[in-house]
Amino acid sequence: MKRHLHLLLGAASLLPMTAAAYVGPGTGLSALGTVVAFLVAIVLLLFGFIWYPVKRLMARARQKPVAAQEAPVAESQASDEPEQQ
Repeated sequence: MKRHLHLLLGAASLLPMTAAAYVGPGTGLSALGTVVAFLVAIVLLLFGFIWYPVKRLMARARQKPVAAQEAPVAESQASDEPEQQ
């Protein structure tokens, strides 16, 4: 009996019913603006999760060649100095 009641209530909730309500242009624009803001927030969230690690990898890739170039320069400068005895 409970199963039939659940099925009946589930089917009744799917039936379209007429709403005796008016949604003005202000309410409609507010709802539309909320949906657009939510979608933009999701896109920016995904972009941030993808872009930030990529940006860090690019920064590391730029720093490694600079560090490799500094080491030989330091050694060549050390060899140019006169040796003290």
